[in-house]
Amino acid sequence: MAKTPFVPPALPPKIDYTSLIKEIGQAHNALGELSGLLVNIPNPDLLTTPLLTKEAVLSSRIEGTQATIEEVFEYEAEEKISEAGEKEKDIREIINYRRAMHTAIEELKKRPMGETLIKKIHYVLLNSVRGANKDRGNLRRMQVYIGSPGTPIEESSYIPPPITKFPSLLSNWEKYINSNKEKDPLIQIGVAHYQFEAIHPFMDGNGRIGRLIIPLFLYQRKLLSHPLLYISEFFEENRQDYYGLLNSVSEKGDWENWLRFFLYALKTQSLRAQKTVLKIIVLYNDSKNAISNVNSVYAINLLDIVFTSPVVSFVHIKKRLKTKSYQTIYNLLAKFVKVGILEEVSGRKRNRIFVFKQLLDILK
Repeated sequence: MAKTPFVPPALPPKIDYTSLIKEIGQAHNALGELSGLLVNIPNPDLLTTPLLTKEAVLSSRIEGTQATIEEVFEYEAEEKISEAGEKEKDIREIINYRRAMHTAIEELKKRPMGETLIKKIHYVLLNSVRGANKDRGNLRRMQVYIGSPGTPIEESSYIPPPITKFPSLLSNWEKYINSNKEKDPLIQIGVAHYQFEAIHPFMDGNGRIGRLIIPLFLYQRKLLSHPLLYISEFFEENRQDYYGLLNSVSEKGDWENWLRFFLYALKTQSLRAQKTVLKIIVLYNDSKNAISNVNSVYAINLLDIVFTSPVVSFVHIKKRLKTKSYQTIYNLLAKFVKVGILEEVSGRKRNRIFVFKQLLDILK
C-alpha cells in the first residue's frame, strides 16, 4: 500500500495530566536544582563551551557523526581549515551546532521562539558542511521522506506533511510554543519537540534543531538560568525508544508514553548535569590552588582558557592570552605541565598540543 504524507493534528493536544503528575514534579525539582546551581556560579562562561560542546557532539552523533569531544577541541586548537575528510566534516557539524546555540541565545534577546529564529539557526547549523546544499536558512519547498539512503518513498519510515500543509502547522507550532495555555511548560516543550519533528520544516538538520530548541525553551521560560542541559545524551543512549515513542504519537496518538519518557529524560539529564557542574567547580578550585605558586599575572587567564578549551596549542593561546611575549607563554605552559594541569600529547618539537585531561575525563 502506498504511503501518504502524515499531517499531525494542530496543537494543543489533549493531555491526561493526572497520569504524569509524579514525573512532572520530579522533572521540575531536578531542573530547579540545576538552575539554582548554575545561577550561583561566579563565572558560568567556564562551563558554557565544554557543556555545549558535549551537547553538540551527542546531538550530532544521533545523526551519524563519529567525532569525539576531544577531537573537536583538538581540531580547534590546531586551527585546521581542511574539511575534506569525513572526520573533519563531522567536527565542522559539531562546531556549527555550538555556534547555532550561541546564535539562538542572542536571537532570544530580540524575539521569541519561532520561524525567524529557527531559520537563522538552521543557516548557521548547515554552514559549509554536509547539507549545505539543502537550502540552508529556508523552509523546505518540496516533499521529503525519512528512510535509509537509497530507500524508495514506499519503504520510508516517515513522510512529513506536504508543503501545502506545513506552513499553517508551523504557524500553529509557533503560537503554541509561545503561549501560556498549556498547564505545564515541561509538557509544552515535550509536545512542541514532537510537533517540530513531525512537521520536519527543513530539508536537513531537523533533528538537531528540534533538540536544540529544548534547552532554549527552558532558558527562555527561566526554568534554567543558562541553557546548559545536554538532553541529547539521554536520547542518544535510548535512540530506539526516542524514535519509537515519537512514531507512536504519530501512529497512535500516544502522548502519555512519549511525555513520560521526555520528562524522565529532563530529570535524568538535570541530575547528571548537576554532578558534572559540581565536578568542574571542584576541579577549577583545585587547579587554582595548584597554580597559586606560579608567579605570573597571566596564570589565572591561562587557567580560564584551558577550562573553556581543554585542548590547546601555542598559537591558540597566543591569540587569547593578552601578552606579546612568546617566552611568557612557553614558561606558563611548562609550569602548567609541571603542576599536572596540562599534558603534552603530540610529541612534536613545534606546534605542540597540550591536553587538560582531568576536564576531558569529566566531560566524557
